[in-house]
Amino acid sequence: MQEVREGVDALDRELVALLAKRFGFMRAAARIKPERGTVRDEARKAAVIAAAVAEAETQGIPGPVVADMWERLVEGSIAYELVEWDQLRA
Repeated sequence: MQEVREGVDALDRELVALLAKRFGFMRAAARIKPERGTVRDEARKAAVIAAAVAEAETQGIPGPVVADMWERLVEGSIAYELVEWDQLRA
């Protein structure tokens, strides 16, 4: 069990590092987007979540769980990008 826990802990660190990279892209998007209203793109949000669910199902993990996680991830990313957008133009 200890090895499993160590593996999970190591993977969690990798996931956080990947999230940091993802949020770096959100910072870049905040710099690029000319208008605050373009930060929220519902069509893009739906496509990102659908792609994650499809990949999850390909990998044999539950799509509904991934859909819930990606909903929070994308909403958190939008909120972060809005803050960044505002700060860049303050």
